[in-house]
Amino acid sequence: MPGFFRALKHLPARVIFPSVSARAYDGCAILCGKLAQAAATSATAASPCSSSFGPRAPQLPEKGIRMPFVSRCGLAVLLAILWCPRTTLAQFTDPTPQELEMKSDPKAPDENAVYLYREDVTDQPKGTRTFYERIKVLTEKGKEMATLRFSYVPGWYKVDVEARTIHPDGTIVPLTEKPADLVDVKTRYFQLNTLTFTLPSVEVGSILEYRVTEKHSSVIGDPTWMIQQDHFVRKAHYVFRRNIYFMGPSYIARLGPNAKIVDDKKGTYTLDLEDVPPLPKEDWMPPLNTLKWRVSFFFTEFKTGQAYWDQAGQDWAKFVRDFTKPTGTLKKAIEQIVAPGDNETQKAEKIYAAVMKLENTDFTRRKSHAERKKEKIKDIHNAQDVWKAQQGTGDEIALLFVALCRAADLNVEPMKVVDRTQAIFDESLLNDEQMDDYIAVGHLDGKEVFFDPGERMCPFGMLHWKHSLAAGFRLSEKSAVIARTPSVNYKVSAVHRIADLTVDESGAVTGNIRVSLSGQDALNWRQVALENDPDEVKKQFNEWIEGNLPEGVQGELDHFLGLDQYDVNLLAVVKVSGSLGTTTGKRFFLPGQFFQSKAKHPFVAEEKRAIPVDVHYAHGEQDDVTYQIPAGYQVESGPKTDKISWPDHAVFANSTANSTGGQAGQVNVVRNLLYNYTIVGPQDYGSLRDFYVKVAEADQQPLVLTRATAAAARTSSDSAPGKSP
Repeated sequence: MPGFFRALKHLPARVIFPSVSARAYDGCAILCGKLAQAAATSATAASPCSSSFGPRAPQLPEKGIRMPFVSRCGLAVLLAILWCPRTTLAQFTDPTPQELEMKSDPKAPDENAVYLYREDVTDQPKGTRTFYERIKVLTEKGKEMATLRFSYVPGWYKVDVEARTIHPDGTIVPLTEKPADLVDVKTRYFQLNTLTFTLPSVEVGSILEYRVTEKHSSVIGDPTWMIQQDHFVRKAHYVFRRNIYFMGPSYIARLGPNAKIVDDKKGTYTLDLEDVPPLPKEDWMPPLNTLKWRVSFFFTEFKTGQAYWDQAGQDWAKFVRDFTKPTGTLKKAIEQIVAPGDNETQKAEKIYAAVMKLENTDFTRRKSHAERKKEKIKDIHNAQDVWKAQQGTGDEIALLFVALCRAADLNVEPMKVVDRTQAIFDESLLNDEQMDDYIAVGHLDGKEVFFDPGERMCPFGMLHWKHSLAAGFRLSEKSAVIARTPSVNYKVSAVHRIADLTVDESGAVTGNIRVSLSGQDALNWRQVALENDPDEVKKQFNEWIEGNLPEGVQGELDHFLGLDQYDVNLLAVVKVSGSLGTTTGKRFFLPGQFFQSKAKHPFVAEEKRAIPVDVHYAHGEQDDVTYQIPAGYQVESGPKTDKISWPDHAVFANSTANSTGGQAGQVNVVRNLLYNYTIVGPQDYGSLRDFYVKVAEADQQPLVLTRATAAAARTSSDSAPGKSP
């Protein structure tokens, strides 16, 4: 279930969520979080949850975060779609000869499809919202645009759907088939469906045309116009006619140059655009919620953004102080956890270990209200309840950690941040529901330390990377302030691959690999193991290791060491077999960098960059490969000893040594890559790319063996790599 809602946040722009208000950062992320909350807690009506705890929906009392006015007025934001086919296709647009003959768009030459026209009209007085699109299919891949998906909550209001396909010769094929209506989530109190259909008879050159009209029986919410799409838009038209008996809305607009929202002062807002560029399709992109073009309308009771955040911070601060109050039960628990002689760090480490033992329901099935009642498990209202239940969501466990630290007289405070896999904090969006997850910040023995106790298997004193460089509420003396977490240090996370390989004269290779993982890399696999059975974990790891091996070589995971321990390095032992290397006459070619032969070096093919690069976290890699080469062969050349530096950001170094350990038939190749950056702006992209181009060139150097003469064989151990003997 959690995976479904994480995926739901990343639905493409063409998956339509009509009438979504500005509550939803990045389109519908918050809305999907609310759906996740409704599904996860559908049977816990007796313990209402705070609306601002995001997708994981902890069972926390609704007494904390103050909802802005928009949150109280715009709750009916998804559609219940009923199939209402029409016998005629009224108000569709006749294509021009140029549109029918069109084979490409000179303004978007690489596009598989383009939007000829997009329209989004919200009419609050009539209670309708209409989406209308005309799409030109330019390639075989562009035919994928013919499939549309609508996620909705059944029973809220009606929708008419009209659609047709127009062939290049002008033939019209209307949609007559009833869409598939699939139930994604169904509980006693909640249901989420997906309606899907594919326009008929689509071919390259077709024009796809459809209109979806919502008909609301109650108040329709304020719209969010998602301007940029995955494909180029030739023309677009947006309209919002508001109910005039409400006060005028505020809105957030991120638009290109010369774009202007027209307010007629009578309750209607319009926006007309031409040549809207597609969303970026670059490697290693950050979340685009603060970058993509959009307009979000909303009502708020606050006159300024600062006034909103001040009030929301005060409400949040009161809530977390109440929730983390160090009760007598928690103080008694502390007596069993820490020792009188422990220093502050030792106390915090023992408390951290204690909460890590609790069941984290973010990684297990959360019990229903009926199950909790049968087992006499009380609903969660504060940290003491979490401790008594010995289970909770990640957010509840994080707040319990804070409460226990407070009971031990430690200076540890909560912080609530945006999940950086989903979004970047947007201060202009007046909604505290942007913030997803709780972490903790401590001042221990004179040092500031960040903790992530809500992330199962996260080491003490480390944040999951999605909570690094993330903004959110941090407790201050009287209220809360907006603060940002630090980046991940490159020394924390590393992958160290050690291979011992034997290659015979035919190229057959056998051996083993030991993969040591620390920090973020170890955390990833430990959390994969929490959510999957051992066979699935092995399958996924084998797929990952295969991407690190040359063509023709297979790796099979033998076993893990430390998979169930968060405070040690994770070790994976892999058995290797297959065929390696090629022969040309008297020469035998092996990959100089065994683990990089299939590597797709990032940024090399991308000369320019429009948006920042986000590599998630600083990181270190070390490869140590020992080849046992066939008898009668010696090293003619190998990867040159080299060092490449991008000052203050990254460094690469490699070396090749012949006759390691005094054995004439052994070659050792070592490669190190360290990068101590996370986000790089477009202005520095040239330096970043230059570094990776040089690394790619160094990784392409082969290890060349040649048959040795008797005399050469006796002196091969004295030969330097890169020189002919």
